[in-house]
Amino acid sequence: MAETIRIIGIDPGLRRTGWGLLEAQGNNLRFLASGTVTSDGDASLAERLLQLHQGLTAVIEEWSPEEAAVEQTFVNRDATATLKLGQARGIALLVPAQAGLSVAEYSPNAVKKTVIGVGHGDKKQIHMMVKVLMPKARFEGDDAADALAIAICHAHQRTSVVGRLAALGA
Repeated sequence: MAETIRIIGIDPGLRRTGWGLLEAQGNNLRFLASGTVTSDGDASLAERLLQLHQGLTAVIEEWSPEEAAVEQTFVNRDATATLKLGQARGIALLVPAQAGLSVAEYSPNAVKKTVIGVGHGDKKQIHMMVKVLMPKARFEGDDAADALAIAICHAHQRTSVVGRLAALGA
């Protein structure tokens, strides 16, 4: 019998950081919860990062995941926005690491390839496949759905050699 592992997927963002929790036992996935941690757009950058830190810390304390997976940042044309996203991503990596979790990172294309079968797809396809893989999944908005997709990706990749290396941060 395969062990049951609780995984949190995190989709980092400065305005909205999505999170999704599932339990994986072999290839069986069970939805636990999902949501979004938001920051106050009128607050300073430091205050917004603190809000994300506090929100993710509360989620991890409440649900006690055993492993975490975070989506890697893609670089866009706006350097300032990319830097701010990188800082939010730093919080998404820090909080589970502070809780003693191993943290794996996956590119957006790797998540899409794992969940929908191709490296390029739209949000509707991801939402649909998350619901197919976990019919009881509930999520409000793209951020929580993406976070669940990241957790699904990790659940499928964690037992592979590549997944073990990603979990070690290699």
